[in-house]
Amino acid sequence: MRLKALGERAVVARIRQRWPGAGRGIVLGIGDDAALVRGPKNLLVTTDLLIEDVDFRRALHPPRLLGRKALAVNLSDIAAMGGRPLHSVLGLAVPGTTELAWVEAFLDGFRKAARRSGVELVGGDISASGQVMIAVTVTGEAASAVTRSGARPGDALFVSGTLGDAAEGRKLLEARHKPGERGEAGRLLKAFLDPSPRLALGAALAKRKIASAMIDLSDGLSVDLAHICEESGVGAEIDLGRLPLSSALRRLSDEPLSQALYGGEDFELLFAVRPGNTRRALALGKRFQLTMIGRFTRDRRIVAVGPNSKKRPLETRGYEHFR
Repeated sequence: MRLKALGERAVVARIRQRWPGAGRGIVLGIGDDAALVRGPKNLLVTTDLLIEDVDFRRALHPPRLLGRKALAVNLSDIAAMGGRPLHSVLGLAVPGTTELAWVEAFLDGFRKAARRSGVELVGGDISASGQVMIAVTVTGEAASAVTRSGARPGDALFVSGTLGDAAEGRKLLEARHKPGERGEAGRLLKAFLDPSPRLALGAALAKRKIASAMIDLSDGLSVDLAHICEESGVGAEIDLGRLPLSSALRRLSDEPLSQALYGGEDFELLFAVRPGNTRRALALGKRFQLTMIGRFTRDRRIVAVGPNSKKRPLETRGYEHFR
């Protein structure tokens, strides 16, 4: 059944069935002009847009995974602040010719990601549109938020997970590889289609006061590192030989290093660590996959260190809207 045969109220009713609004801190959920929730002292608020044919292709991205990703990209921002997510608001615009089954699969994916992270949907809006547009806002709390501006010269530079997998996964998807493939290609496809926000890691780094500055890797390592350097008033040196690259990326990509530096959508955490906390960060690496890839410097340039310790300026290049 298509949405134009149902109408807005029937679609909203189906959403309300999935989220009755009885979660943590919710006084009034879906159904009124605004939600009423009890907020923490330090409230985090973040929002992201996913636009069809800009951020995803509807024909290639399964709706269930798209629902999960729509929430995950916001949860990654909460993770980068060392916070705990609380509530979400969903704005969804779709063509009237969209099948109800697509919307229900999207909502099921969104709900699964919300349950896993302890998030409650408290409201939103739905509209007809010529293409699919998704706007998600997430709130969270942070006893001591980690910002981008805390890096200092001499701090170590760490990153979680592996880099470049998502960018190569998107490339494989556009080359007609299928979601759900197994093996190395499947790992890369999953990195793009179904990213996992590093909430537990972000919370641990904040609680233990290990990270002095932090950001999530959404636009690419070179771009997001530049954001930390700009906000902190520092430079950085990264050791190209230390960048964590998966075996799948090394085997399947023609340009693994370029994907790691510039590809984007890894949704890993990049963070600074004071010299006195380096050992504690390495110890935390027993629970999480962490790699020290460089250090912050007084010189405001960002430099890549290659073979034989040869240094060169690192081009800041990654995804940027309108360019």
